[in-house]
Amino acid sequence: MCQLDFISIDKSLSVSKYKQIINSVLDAIGEERLVLGDKMPSINEICEKFDLSRDTVLTAYNELKSKGIIAAHPGKAYYVCSTNVNMEQNIMLLYDELNAFKEELYNSFIRTIGDKANVDLYFHNFNRKIFNHLLQENNYKYTAYVVMPAQFTGISSILGDLKGKVYILDQLPVELRGNYPTIYQNFEKQVYSGLMEAKDRIAKYRKIISVYPGGKEPESQLRGFIRFCKEVNMPFDVINDLRNRSVKEGEVYLVVNDAHLVELVKLSRNQGLAIGSDIGIISLNDTPLKEVVANGITTISTDFAKMGETLASFILNKTAAQIENPFSLIVRDSL
Repeated sequence: MCQLDFISIDKSLSVSKYKQIINSVLDAIGEERLVLGDKMPSINEICEKFDLSRDTVLTAYNELKSKGIIAAHPGKAYYVCSTNVNMEQNIMLLYDELNAFKEELYNSFIRTIGDKANVDLYFHNFNRKIFNHLLQENNYKYTAYVVMPAQFTGISSILGDLKGKVYILDQLPVELRGNYPTIYQNFEKQVYSGLMEAKDRIAKYRKIISVYPGGKEPESQLRGFIRFCKEVNMPFDVINDLRNRSVKEGEVYLVVNDAHLVELVKLSRNQGLAIGSDIGIISLNDTPLKEVVANGITTISTDFAKMGETLASFILNKTAAQIENPFSLIVRDSL
């Protein structure tokens, strides 16, 4: 189908002409005069018939694209790609990576937003080229863009070009502060405050060691660790990994990623050291598995379920705030 009969423009109405085009398309879909896969009239055809500017028609088509109603291949015609005209939001969710705790965030977000939005999930895997490509390729296609920027810098311009509402999640680069609705983690505060809360248990060990691989991990996590150690005057080390290392009685470890946690548990068992008495373990980012590993791993963790709920609320209620997500120390037998 490519006729123009379903489009109605009344220039005497106060409703803008591009909105009338949008309403005409949505009405035609609702009445099944347009169905999935139907070809849309070209921008030039609509301009000529209704004596409209190209920008007016393009604005209407771009909004329909952002709602996920129509799509276009480069150099080809527009077509109907969805008949769900009651969907309030069409959301691009750009994760840095998928892991157990971010899966919890995603599931919480999906549960809370319910049937009010379509959500497409992408990953940049800390690759700046992929990050840029995904955002540029999907511009105009969504009503909202939820972005985990990791530690990328110089991203203001690419986010500013997006034709939809932008939300920042998890890490908040300095250049973006105050610019976009955000739910972020205060990594330095989490580590420092969590360790301070656990300091009486930590005090039974003679030395604390942070297994901090760097790279994709926020540097502020390390700052929080060092700040704690200096304030309580506790001997400490910072190491990149556990290769060729023998764990020793009287050491307590703060581990950032789960691969190091598994390796540390194995090393302790192989050396006959009891976790929670001979050595201590604190892990960042809680998951259900950490409740049972080694009779329970103590964690310092943001509330990922809460983060997902808050994000959904921000989008549905058009909230424009920047808030710090809550966190907690969860004490288990490993400390």
